Amino acid sequence: TRYKVLIMASDGFEQDELFVPRAFFLERGHDVAVAAPGREPIRATVLDAPGEFITPELTIADAQAEEWDALLLPGGLINPDHLRTQEDAVTLVRAFVAAGKPVGGICHGPWLLVEADALRGRRATCWRSIRTDLRNAGAAVVDASVVTDGTIVTAVGPQDSAAFAEAVLKLLEERDRQGLRR
Repeated sequence: TRYKVLIMASDGFEQDELFVPRAFFLERGHDVAVAAPGREPIRATVLDAPGEFITPELTIADAQAEEWDALLLPGGLINPDHLRTQEDAVTLVRAFVAAGKPVGGICHGPWLLVEADALRGRRATCWRSIRTDLRNAGAAVVDASVVTDGTIVTAVGPQDSAAFAEAVLKLLEERDRQGLRR
C-alpha cells in the first residue's frame, strides 16, 4: 500500500524530526509533502543552530485532511509555538484527529495536539520542558521515547525520529488491515 503523508512545519522545525521521517516514508515508496504557512523555503534548526532549508509543496491553508493518510508534526521550539497560533494549522490537526487518521507529534510538536485539544485522556510523551503543558491538557505523560495511543503517536526528540516514523507507519498498516483507509 502506498500512503500519503503530510508534514506540517514552519521556520524553526528541528531538522531530524522532519528530514528523518520524510526520508523514512520516501524510501519505502510513500508520497510525502510538506505544508507550511507559505510556499517559500523554511529553515530547520539543529537544537539552537541554523539548519537546512526545505521548500514546502503546499500551504497549510490548501491542505485538506481527506487527501492524506497521516499528519506529522515535527518539533523544534519555534515551529510548533508559531503554528499553534495559526488557526488553519490547528484546524488541520483537528480535522485529521476527527477523521481518525494517524497524527504524530514529536518533541515540541505535541503543542499542536494540546492546542487542538487532542490529548485529553490519552497517554503521550514529549520534550521534557512541555510535559506540564500536556498534563494540563489532560494527557497522561509517559516516560517512553515513543508512545502510541489510539491514532496519536508522540515522541520525545530528534534521537527518536526513526522510531517515531516507524510507529506512524505501523498505525497506517493497522488501519489498512481494519479496512479504515480513507
